[in-house]
Amino acid sequence: MDSKDGVTKGIEVTPEASSHLSEIMANDGKAGFGLKVGVKGGGCSGLQYELTFEKDPQKDEKIFESNGLRIFVDLKSYLYLRGLTLGFSGGLNGKGFVFENPNAVKTCGCGTSFAA
Repeated sequence: MDSKDGVTKGIEVTPEASSHLSEIMANDGKAGFGLKVGVKGGGCSGLQYELTFEKDPQKDEKIFESNGLRIFVDLKSYLYLRGLTLGFSGGLNGKGFVFENPNAVKTCGCGTSFAA
């Protein structure tokens, strides 16, 4: 468990993000795959988000489900991603995925890297 009240903090995907991800997977011939969310070193803030599509999780990955989408996270990345919400913005400034990460203490202007 990750919190004092015994509730595990997972990874959430908004309905809009789930819809766009499902569309991308279908167009790439990966319908029914899961979304692997990870973190790697890089970006102007030190850590960068990684999104890939995987058919099945690895044995050491946490598995979540949100809005009909399976989400896989390796244990190392999970330390930085607990409680993450992945959204989608379709505003006038451009379309794209938005990361709301409660563990980020600093983010870059483009929103794809962070410091924890």
